[in-house]
Amino acid sequence: MANLNRVTKIVVSVAIVMATMSSSPVAFAATKTAQKTPARAQTTKVTTTPATAKKTTTVARKPTYSASAARARQAKLATARTAAARRSAELKDVQTPRFKIDELGREVPDVRAESAIIYNPETGEVLWENHSKDQRSMASITKVMTAVVFLESNTPLSDVITVQRADVANASTTYPRVGYKLTGEDLLNLLLIGSDNAAARALARNSNLGYEPFIQRMNEKAKELGLESTVYADPSGLLADNMSSAYDLARLIAYAAADERIGSVMRKSTYTTQSGRTIINVHSTNQIVRNGDIDVVGGKTGFISRSGYCLATLLRLPQSGQQVAFVVMGAKSNAGRFWETRHLFNWMSSRSKSLLEGDFQQPQQQQEN
Repeated sequence: MANLNRVTKIVVSVAIVMATMSSSPVAFAATKTAQKTPARAQTTKVTTTPATAKKTTTVARKPTYSASAARARQAKLATARTAAARRSAELKDVQTPRFKIDELGREVPDVRAESAIIYNPETGEVLWENHSKDQRSMASITKVMTAVVFLESNTPLSDVITVQRADVANASTTYPRVGYKLTGEDLLNLLLIGSDNAAARALARNSNLGYEPFIQRMNEKAKELGLESTVYADPSGLLADNMSSAYDLARLIAYAAADERIGSVMRKSTYTTQSGRTIINVHSTNQIVRNGDIDVVGGKTGFISRSGYCLATLLRLPQSGQQVAFVVMGAKSNAGRFWETRHLFNWMSSRSKSLLEGDFQQPQQQQEN
């Protein structure tokens, strides 16, 4: 009987174990897996220790030295220093006025520009000149005549003009984009303050004349004003075929600035307008206007590679209030055209009495007379 009880107990125990395994196989498997996991986790930890990872990272970030790359960097730095030194020397040179002695033994300006003139618009006298009648490309000074002809066409300044792709194509300097809607007044300001090429095309295209007749009228107007060396090929001045002379441009800038609709715009240092939600801010290309230390009545800049740096200005002398035109064409740098003009203005101001009263006459004028 005792043996039967022990057998019975063993059978019951086995039955309980079997029942447990069959009712929860997942728990049993998890238990079995849990027993093996620590060993596997320990193995992984050994193969990716922090020390090993740190060593690998250090090796990956170790810089490599290249003698050729170092030499290239040194050469580039030396080139930049040389260029900066050259620009500094050039600026110092143009800031220094130059003079020479003329045929009559007088000290006169010795300009670096290809041609220049000081002109009295009241009397039509050339007060000083250097190759002033040489015909040269005038670049964006073309836009002075563009403004004159546009206003002469009586196209309303309030008309809204939509900028087209042809207006902005290869336009170089331009603020508007295709689809912008701006008034004629906006475009006139962009034209004369920011020297905007798309504005010039849009004004000519939307004038009462039409684009091609507009250019034809520019040439007719030049003849009416007696500008014998002046021809126009487009309204912006991007084409090198827009030609004039310092003498012609001195007369043109005096004529245009006398129209307050043009003169008042050329005296602005900035202009702001809006197309839709887009704000357009324009700054004058004329540094003399921006500096504000000389009384500018009117003026216009110009530059393309064929023309060099040009500037036509009508300035008021401080002593007498006399308006005098100064034109510089073919200067070697942007700064050069403004400094050359300043040197001529200062020289003129110091001799204004003798120059304006005719006591200082150009040798060339004496020969012509």
